Amino acid sequence: MTAGIGTLDGKVALITGAAAGIGRAAALLFAREGAAVAIFDIDKAGGLAVAAEIEAAGGRALFIHGSVAEAEDCEIGLLKTVDTFGRLDVLFNNAGIIRRATVLEISDEEWDRVMAINVKSIVLMSRHAIPAMKKTGGGSIVNTASGWGLVGGPKAVSYCASKGAVVQLTRAMAIDHGPDNIRVNCICPGDTDTAMLRQEAEELGVPGEEFLAAAADRPLRRVGSPEEIARAALYLSSDASSFVTGTALVVDGGGLAG
Repeated sequence: MTAGIGTLDGKVALITGAAAGIGRAAALLFAREGAAVAIFDIDKAGGLAVAAEIEAAGGRALFIHGSVAEAEDCEIGLLKTVDTFGRLDVLFNNAGIIRRATVLEISDEEWDRVMAINVKSIVLMSRHAIPAMKKTGGGSIVNTASGWGLVGGPKAVSYCASKGAVVQLTRAMAIDHGPDNIRVNCICPGDTDTAMLRQEAEELGVPGEEFLAAAADRPLRRVGSPEEIARAALYLSSDASSFVTGTALVVDGGGLAG
């Protein structure tokens, strides 16, 4: 592997939504830091490519094809991870989608899909991850929330509601599973240079460059990179954050500062 500092040496991590964007960046970073990585995604081609990239660099990777919205897929994903690598230390619940719409515009089906992928998936994955972590003395669960889980945003009712739920779900899980030495935290990214950010521009009918320029209107005067968000997830996954649980870590270039 490309040299890292080994902050996840000997650990096993499962990352959802790992075929692209923040999930892909996290999978590559975690592998460089010594983890065996299970890549869970509905995008088979993208997921296999990430696994191949990790293995080509000398790391250990497993691609698992499945939907985080399906309970059976989640159970199978956790079982395959433990069967292959022998344990589970880190679960990064990163998969997510966005639908830019008001309550007058969003359909019931769209609302349910956002909630299933952004919120229910965390419950489905964690339901099987927690018993596996308890068997080996604990672990770390990291959930991807959003700055819009802490403040509201325009034309994004389902997304804001789902990410607010992730923040509160994280806090409740931290309370419930702290006695088992399982830490549960979430990251709250600001606008990040991913395909999903460009999808938002399309949904709103705004030219991509104009949308990105508006998204960069924050103290650091730019949007984030997937790698920058992945480093925050690495911190919460590693022993560097051993006394951190129940927190919502904002990583947004100062966007919520004022």
